[in-house]
Amino acid sequence: MTDDTPILLHERDARGVHTLTLNQPRTFNVLSEAMLQALSARLDEIAADEGARVLVIAAAGKAFCAGHDLKEMRAHPQLDYYQQLFARCSRVMLQIQRLPIPVIARVHGVATAAGCQMVAQCDLAVAAQEARFGVNGIDVGLFCATPSVPLVRNVPAKVAMEMLLTGEFISAEEARLRGLVNRVVPAEALDAEVERLVGAIVAKPRAAIALGKAVFYQHRETSIEAAYQLAGQTMACNMMHEVAQEGVQAFIDKRAPAWRTEG
Repeated sequence: MTDDTPILLHERDARGVHTLTLNQPRTFNVLSEAMLQALSARLDEIAADEGARVLVIAAAGKAFCAGHDLKEMRAHPQLDYYQQLFARCSRVMLQIQRLPIPVIARVHGVATAAGCQMVAQCDLAVAAQEARFGVNGIDVGLFCATPSVPLVRNVPAKVAMEMLLTGEFISAEEARLRGLVNRVVPAEALDAEVERLVGAIVAKPRAAIALGKAVFYQHRETSIEAAYQLAGQTMACNMMHEVAQEGVQAFIDKRAPAWRTEG
């Protein structure tokens, strides 16, 4: 790699499937200031793409993401610097959640600390058998507080706390059993498995998925009564949309729905 090699690669196919690839393999794709800035800018672009259907977050090299850049952090021992850094990272994570399209983490190698946080923040995750996951900031005296936010929303509380307190890594299969990733496959099958998920999603109407993703995260943070109220209102609005009207009619007619291409 040369100095002018992009640290974040961005591709979009004809279906509206975006792929962001962390491209700093020599530093294990750390979430440096520059990487966070690049991610934020690209996520904004994808959010503005009305034809976007799915985002896949991948990485180059041996690791998926080794978390924050500790050398960069140590070089700026100021409270306001750290506050701004973690706030910037949190904004990127929230951008992932607020995208109106599903986000899939393609995890081929180690994902630790803020790297594990990003996997947990994605809507779906597919991992290679060799992948490992950890929130091991505690090993250097830094409790992974921000990674704990999506982690405890993916795995049971005691599982999350054990990972956070010990810094121990879990295997890809353990991550699947605990709810951190959806699927685990051999490395050579990783792209095909991601594509299976992508294909299943792009075959569904975009409008319904956008509504569904938004309400999913909204009702998770509310009381059960408020969640049912919100979910019921969302389903009523969804049912009024032409894609649902067509889908239900197609079911009644025992035919495939003629989804509108922009739907």
